Amino acid sequence: MQFATPLVPARLIRRYKRFLADCRLEDGREVTAHCANPGSMLGLAEPGMKIWLEPNDDPKKKLKFGWRLVDHEDGNFTGVDTSVPNRALREVLQNGTLPALAMYKTVNSEVKYGTNSRIDFLLSGPDLPDAYVEVKSVTLSRKPGLAEFPDSVTARGAKHLAELTMMAQQGHRAIMLYLVQRTDCDRFALAADIDPTYARAFDTAHARGVENLILTTHISPEGVEIADML
Repeated sequence: MQFATPLVPARLIRRYKRFLADCRLEDGREVTAHCANPGSMLGLAEPGMKIWLEPNDDPKKKLKFGWRLVDHEDGNFTGVDTSVPNRALREVLQNGTLPALAMYKTVNSEVKYGTNSRIDFLLSGPDLPDAYVEVKSVTLSRKPGLAEFPDSVTARGAKHLAELTMMAQQGHRAIMLYLVQRTDCDRFALAADIDPTYARAFDTAHARGVENLILTTHISPEGVEIADML
């Protein structure tokens, strides 16, 4: 998935109200960017960090920049936009280039299911059980090489696990897919100390037939591409 507009580098001044970030561009201008991430962004929102913004000239948008990446200035990047995983995954699902799900030829997104919920992707194919795929963006890393989820308490995430469990018990495939939006991690774990309720819900769902996929990414200021399975 390529970014629609070339990204521009900046320095983070502060993130506030979850969805806003004041930033300083290289020419010295201070701008406010939209931060499409409702999580805590633990370790990713420190003042002075190098970040990358996507400009836009859409008259319908009040903010003319969107925060897309953290640049760790060691060759590694973290994607902070939680809408990116679904866009990147849609490409590989439609192209049939994700081996674990390549047998599914029909890809639908945002399909209603459960209790007032929408599944990220509903996959179907001849003589195959429907596959319900919920996607989570993973950006937390507190130990070198280890990606963790979640970065804050997520009652919504536990609800999604319960609804996937219902689909599995009805005979469908139910898949929790974690997309690691960091290029400096090659391992994954649940952050049970941050949200023990989610960790218990994960264990219950897994025991009742919910599958888990963990994917890594290639990230640069040009775009985000699905890489390998962990």
